[in-house]
Amino acid sequence: MYTAKHAMLIRDKYPDTEVYVFYIDVRTPGKNFDEFYRRAVEEYGVHYIKGMVGKVEPEGNKLKVQASDLLYGKQLHIDADLVVLAAAIEPDKSARHLATMLTASMDTNDFFTEAHPKLRPVESPTAGVFLSGTCQGPKDIPETVSQAGAAASKVIGLLCKDKLTGNPCVAHSDEMMCNGCSTCEKVCPYGAITYIEKEFRMPDRTTKVRRVAQVNEAVCQGCGACTVACMSGAMDLRGFSNKQIMAEVDAICK
Repeated sequence: MYTAKHAMLIRDKYPDTEVYVFYIDVRTPGKNFDEFYRRAVEEYGVHYIKGMVGKVEPEGNKLKVQASDLLYGKQLHIDADLVVLAAAIEPDKSARHLATMLTASMDTNDFFTEAHPKLRPVESPTAGVFLSGTCQGPKDIPETVSQAGAAASKVIGLLCKDKLTGNPCVAHSDEMMCNGCSTCEKVCPYGAITYIEKEFRMPDRTTKVRRVAQVNEAVCQGCGACTVACMSGAMDLRGFSNKQIMAEVDAICK
């Protein structure tokens, strides 16, 4: 939409200027964006032409623009004083590395994705990580400011509490069953599982140091990936243990 904005500003400051915008698709997904586009065409007289520019070459003190008009099926030759390329926005190259550090999710275009577009638009799936602005995709200034205010409100609501309220459905490890294979640590998308060396007293009254999994319950989101991957059956979810689920299945089948 910044193309329409710039075209309107030029027409406002220099009314005698003819502005041409060549496009393939005009996308106006935001609030009142379509009205803004129609205003540029109808009130400011900006020429939107569906087609592609084939060649731009200097000719004297002008630029000769050769383009095609797909709607009317003809070639256009325009003498222009200035040619501007409306480039698309791209995420920063370091965004993927940052997402890996924060265990945040991204879409196929390397923009960050929210937990839910309607219910949680400024929250990422990772607890404590909030999003606003163009890290989620192209946005205008009012929408960015609105999102930033919403994200700040979420942060204030999180920090003003004396105690952190976490998800009760978190993973836990049975240390006696854990064989220290590190499978659960590898599949955890939130980095909530680490391994520690712990001393155990054996039945024969001797001690043995074993490598066992430890879950950070403040980071765990209860996705259950570790419980599926655990080969020894040591990982389980509080409130959704395998025994509880099987008991529910048995009760339904009776």
